[in-house]
Amino acid sequence: MASPNDIKKGTVIRLNGELWVVIEFQRVSPGKGSSFVRTRVKNIRSGKIVEQNFKSAESLEFEDVQYKKMQYLYSDGQLYTFMDNQSYEQVQLSASDIGDDVKYFKEGLEVTIIMHGETPLTVQLPKKIQYQIVSAPPAVKGDTSGNVTKEVELDNGLKVRAPIFIKEGEQVMVNTETGEYTERVSE
Repeated sequence: MASPNDIKKGTVIRLNGELWVVIEFQRVSPGKGSSFVRTRVKNIRSGKIVEQNFKSAESLEFEDVQYKKMQYLYSDGQLYTFMDNQSYEQVQLSASDIGDDVKYFKEGLEVTIIMHGETPLTVQLPKKIQYQIVSAPPAVKGDTSGNVTKEVELDNGLKVRAPIFIKEGEQVMVNTETGEYTERVSE
C-alpha cells in the first residue's frame, strides 16, 4: 500500500477493482483540517475522467507499470503511433489516452510510454523539447521596456510567447509542463 503523497502524473491506481491513471494532481494543505491530494484520474478501460480527492492518511494500491522509451512516428487523426527503437514493436494510443500533451508532438520525438503488461496507457513527455521557429514577427525597433515577448510558431504548429529577439529558423526549448519558452538553443 502507498500514500497519496507519492502520486505523480502517470501513476496507475487500483480503485474499486478498476485501473485509473493520474492525469493531473495537486497537493492541497488547507489552513484547517488535514492535507489531501486532488487528482484527475482516467479509467483505463472506459476512458472516463473523474476528479478524486485522497486524504494524506489514506492508503492506495498502486499498480506496477513499465516505462518504455519510444519514438513518435505519425498520427492518422485518431490514433498516434509509437515505435520501440530496439525491438521495432509499435503501439498506438488514442488522443484521449494522451490528453493535452498531443500538442507537443512532432515526428521523431522520443517519449516514454507507460505500459501495464502489454497495454499502453499514456505518454510521458520530456520536460523540455527542442523546436525550430517557422514564423516570428520582426522585433519592434526601440522597444526596450524589459520583458517584451511576441507570439512565434514552432515547426509542429504550436504557438508560444518568446522574447522579441527570437527570429525565424532559430532553435528554442519549450517546457512541456508549462507550455512556455525556456531558452534559445545555441549551435
